[in-house]
Amino acid sequence: MKKEELIRQIEGGLIVSCQSFEGEPIHGEGIMLKMAESAKWAGAVGLRANEPKNVKEMKEATGLPVIGIWKQEFEGSDVYITPTMNEVDALMEAGSDIIAIDCTNRLAPTGEKAYDLVRKIKAKYPDALIMADCSTYEEGANAIKLGADFIGTTLCGYTDYSDQYDGPSFPMIERLCRDFPGKVIAEGKINTTDEARRCIELGALCVVVGGAITRPHLTAQRFVEALQRK
Repeated sequence: MKKEELIRQIEGGLIVSCQSFEGEPIHGEGIMLKMAESAKWAGAVGLRANEPKNVKEMKEATGLPVIGIWKQEFEGSDVYITPTMNEVDALMEAGSDIIAIDCTNRLAPTGEKAYDLVRKIKAKYPDALIMADCSTYEEGANAIKLGADFIGTTLCGYTDYSDQYDGPSFPMIERLCRDFPGKVIAEGKINTTDEARRCIELGALCVVVGGAITRPHLTAQRFVEALQRK
């Protein structure tokens, strides 16, 4: 899918991040595929999926564009969202429409800065679309300078040097949207419909929501904690 066509499809819409992890009650074969199908039924414009196998299955089952990531942990590095070209190659082969990578200032497992992966991807796959998962405005601006196609606010609050919010980083989203219109994908700690709508009002191209939709045990936990609050 060409970039212009993809943008038209996702603009103003909801992308659902369908991920689960070992040890969670929602984790199991086929469950996230059902989440993806449910997202399509609801009118989602795209999906975000972890691991090549899931990217391929969700694309085939739904026909929706998929943001592909591959979370891999390496000793000595805090970078785990698509940290090396090995993960990128596999995600490209699986048919990812957008490749999301950690684009922070942290050191990748290769010993290089995480953002150095942008240039490597563009050198090998000139037409690949890159979503740069960032934690600060400066990282987002740098990602665009390096050639990333989209800025994700995914990691704000998840690095020790970024602003810490209980919900979305609206100040960061607003500033990035002002300076890089049409390139910001709002993601991270978006738990309510009002928060999602606010991101669009601030200028985000689209909104990615994960846990609030696809991790019901966490949604239930928020209800329990709210009712127990004195």
